[in-house]
Formats: sequence, C-alpha cells, structure tokens
Amino acid sequence: MAPSMRAVIVKDGKGPLENLYIGEIERPSPRHGEVLVKIKAFGLNRMDILQREGKYPLPPGAPETLGVEFSGTISEVGEGCKPMWKVGDAVIGLASGGAYAEYIRLPQANLMRKPPQLSWEEAASIPENFLLAYQALILIAQLRKGDDVLIHAGASGVGIAAIQLARLYGANTITATTSSKEKIDFVLQMPNGATHGVNYKTQDFSEEVKKITGGKGVDVVIDFVGQSHWHKNIASLARDGRMVLLGLLSGNIVKEFDIGPLLYKRLRIEGTTLRSRSESYQADLIAKFQDNVLDEITGEQWEWEDPHQHPRGVPLGENPGRAQDNGERFERR
Repeated sequence: MAPSMRAVIVKDGKGPLENLYIGEIERPSPRHGEVLVKIKAFGLNRMDILQREGKYPLPPGAPETLGVEFSGTISEVGEGCKPMWKVGDAVIGLASGGAYAEYIRLPQANLMRKPPQLSWEEAASIPENFLLAYQALILIAQLRKGDDVLIHAGASGVGIAAIQLARLYGANTITATTSSKEKIDFVLQMPNGATHGVNYKTQDFSEEVKKITGGKGVDVVIDFVGQSHWHKNIASLARDGRMVLLGLLSGNIVKEFDIGPLLYKRLRIEGTTLRSRSESYQADLIAKFQDNVLDEITGEQWEWEDPHQHPRGVPLGENPGRAQDNGERFERR
C-alpha cells in the first residue's frame, strides 16, 4: 500500500468554504530530476480561492490539491538531481499545485534555498508573488533606474512585491493605487514602500500620475484590473511606455478604444501568466530571481488556524497583503 499524507481537500472537487477539510491522500515519490519536500508553511493566493470555487482551470498535469508556493525541508532527492540538493536542506519553491499538504513533489529547478533571515512563514510568501512581480516588472517591462512606475492593486501580495522591487531597481517614483485611505497609508508606510498613493475610487489616477511626473506620465504600468482601468492606463503612460497585464479583475472587454496613442506614444503592452508556463521558463525565471533578488527580501506574516479560515472570496480591493499557513499543523499528533 502506498504511503499517505494529510492535505487540505475540497469536497466534491469544488465548492464553498465549508467544503474544505483535512484528509488523507497518497504521498508522492520523487521521479528523475525531482525532489520531495516536507512542507513547513504554504502561501494563500487568489488563484487558490478561485480554484476552490471551480473558477480556475488547472494547467495540464497540475495536481488537484491547492497551493503553489511553500517553504520546507527536502525529504527525498530523486535520481538525476544535482549534488547541491541534500536531505534536510531548507528550501522554498514554486509549484503547479499541491502545496496544501504535508509533502510536495516538484522539479529540482523550482526550488530556491530559504534565506536564513526569514521565518518559514515569511519565506513561504515569496515564490508566487515575488516571481510574478519580478517577471512582469523586470523581465517584461524592463524597468530601468530612474523610471516612473504605476502599480495597481498596490496592497495585494504581488502589488507589494512589485513596489519593493521597483525600489530595489531604482525607480524614480512609485505610484500605487488602492481602494481606501487605510491601504494608501499601508503602501506608503511599509518598508521600501510606494512614493505616492492614489485612491482609484475617488481620484483619477491618470491625472494624478501626470502631476507626480510633471506631465510626462509613467514609464511602466503593472495592471491586474483590465477593463475599468484601460483608458486611464493608456493616458498614464509616457512616450515609449510599457504596460504589463497580470489580470482582468474588472473584465476583459473594452468596447471602444482609440489605438492612436499606441502608435504616436510608441507604447508596448504585454500580458503574462506564470502557473501555466513551461518548466524550462520557470526554471530560468527562478534562477535569475535567486541570483539577483532573493537575499534582499525581508517580510511579515500572519497565520490562520484551520482550513475554514480560508477566505470565502477576495473581491478586488478587499484585503491588503497576503496570508500563509503553517504546514506543521498537518503533523500527526
């Protein structure tokens, strides 16, 4: 009989919060080039909630168990792995799924060494959010020192990561949009926070960034919102500006759109995802992030005590930051 492990399971495969429970599933074994990690903590992301509700299609081959980021220790090393990985090593990782469990199997290239200055919970919050922000802001938007940046959903996990990365890479101004004064205060007061905050519900952020940049506009826009922000995003961009779309929270249909600014302002607009990317793409992204950013990160965390504290839903603008769960609670008593 195959060994089992405890995991957070969604009854009937999808449903409301009450469908979450901790049960037994088969424990995976590492294949060639893979490792098995004993999870210490895992991150909670919007996609987990959408997946639990049946609104997030899984990439081919992804496990049904929730969770894409975690911290833990290596339990087994499969054949063909590099000698750098040893049983007991403290690591963090990005997975296609399966982190809401005692153990997770994944390619060795999806691991990073856990920064010793971070707790298990802090470290577990890094992979998905910081890698997505790094991909969008640095690799795709090609942020340069002195650029002016506009980051939407500034109080979200990826928004916070993008703000701090913009600081690290020498942005001139960092304007973060949020939906309340409390969140504006949060993004302005956090370590390495935004230089400016705008309430998109009560202010025109395109007009505000023009004031902030002396009429020039921003060089980079990172957007999760889509339809409702589209026209103002285009107006916010400076000549040769770059915009990266990470989500479509307000919808994906823009009924009328003047394409003139794309031409005369020489704009570049690109969308991106991460979970559905190839193993080779993710491996290259992780290697670059580990070499250039990982050791610069510090963080904060909060806990939830049981699966029913999994949020029922996260409407746009509801909660700042992100959450982690301590996987040690899965250990058998």
